[in-house]
Amino acid sequence: MSVSQLRRTSSRDGARDPPSARRDKRPSSHTLGLVKQFLEFIIRQLVEFPDEMMLSEIPSGKTTIFRVQLRQTDVGRIIGRNGQTIQAIRALLASSAARHGLRATLEIVE
Repeated sequence: MSVSQLRRTSSRDGARDPPSARRDKRPSSHTLGLVKQFLEFIIRQLVEFPDEMMLSEIPSGKTTIFRVQLRQTDVGRIIGRNGQTIQAIRALLASSAARHGLRATLEIVE
């Protein structure tokens, strides 16, 4: 292999994408749907009345805000003792969203 061929090969291997290819793309609805399904599954397992749970998503810039509406008795179950359960759910949500290149937060509406 000649020196010029080595240079071309090494520049291709270590080359970065052009700036236009690196731009943050809007998350697809499929990806957001997967995160929403995951969150819905977690919450439905914890509440006493899963059929009365309503989960909505609100795009807010780079972040998606998920709002969950529950019965008053189920709100306590989701928050948990000293807020430990809601902290764990929010951590799982953030991790799941980050895995898909998204940001997400969770709000509880009574």
